[in-house]
Amino acid sequence: MKKKVVAVMTAALLAVNLLAACGGDAKETKSAETKAATEAADTKAQETKGAGTETPETKGDAAASGETVKIGVVQLTEHPALDASYEGFVAALKEAGYEEGKNLELDFNNAQNDVSNCETIANKLVNDKNDLILAIATPAAQAVAGKTTEIPILATAVTDFEAAGLVNSSEAPGTNVSGSSDMNPVEEQISLLQEILPEAKKVGIMYCSSEDNSILQAGIAKEVCEAKGLEYEEFTVSDSSMIQSVAESMIGKVDAVYIPTDNLLAEAMATVTMITNANGLPCIVGEENMVTNGGLATYGLDYYALGKLAGQMAVDILENGTDVSTMPIQHISAEDCSLAVNSAAAKELGVNLDGVMDRAKDLAE
Repeated sequence: MKKKVVAVMTAALLAVNLLAACGGDAKETKSAETKAATEAADTKAQETKGAGTETPETKGDAAASGETVKIGVVQLTEHPALDASYEGFVAALKEAGYEEGKNLELDFNNAQNDVSNCETIANKLVNDKNDLILAIATPAAQAVAGKTTEIPILATAVTDFEAAGLVNSSEAPGTNVSGSSDMNPVEEQISLLQEILPEAKKVGIMYCSSEDNSILQAGIAKEVCEAKGLEYEEFTVSDSSMIQSVAESMIGKVDAVYIPTDNLLAEAMATVTMITNANGLPCIVGEENMVTNGGLATYGLDYYALGKLAGQMAVDILENGTDVSTMPIQHISAEDCSLAVNSAAAKELGVNLDGVMDRAKDLAE
């Protein structure tokens, strides 16, 4: 069966579907421009967490009845991956018959990467008595979860819901929170680094020390590097003012850089790669939009599809009255992982991508 290869014209970026990136076999790949609908999970009964916690009320069949559903949204910061998650969420609602100005009221709020703003927005969304709240990224989800145990909360672009204290377990949340996880194929990304940069002996792992999702992925990256015989050194930032100096501090110390799906660094990727690429230091990154902004390559997740999973869960809650506490955390499928490389960055770095390009062509046949 023929599979599709799609060229993304930004920074000469090539994106193709990678079946092995997230594990398992898929019957066919999809175009990077086609956002395939993902299946909503079957739910199972589970008691809500804690004594006195009420089961969240939902309208049920709101799209058919014409009732207006109120959904509040808090997004940690503005960058393409998180934006795509929101777009996917809205697309799933639209497919189910929800339309702004008709039977849907969306209150979108961006916290501008400020946790205190997340807290303020969370208070507002709870006080406004929304029927459901969407939280995009871990700090946003934690802020909202701390304000209500009654309003159903769906989160997306959260790496590990359990580690973030949002659920009792991924299989049975037991709280008023569920959603879709962006757990990264870290091992495959480090393998890609070794494939493209076989001479690399020491890897700089750069991440934000105040983001739970980044700390988790960095820990996995360290374990993978050790297993693969690579040395590593950690380089952390806690706010945007540190990014340039920390990027500069890596020069001459490591042979390559690994950056996971870190919200702070994704937003500032152009700043990082302006320094690293100019000094011959390649960056393997966590998601495709970070490649667009100067990273060399990734095996990445489709954040539009990720948001769509959360949107389908929202429809299940609104239409069927499903209890969010019984809804398992959803994960992206292998079909929604892709290999992306930046040939412009490769040229600047003097890196040969012929082998990766050949493998991409093989996947397309």
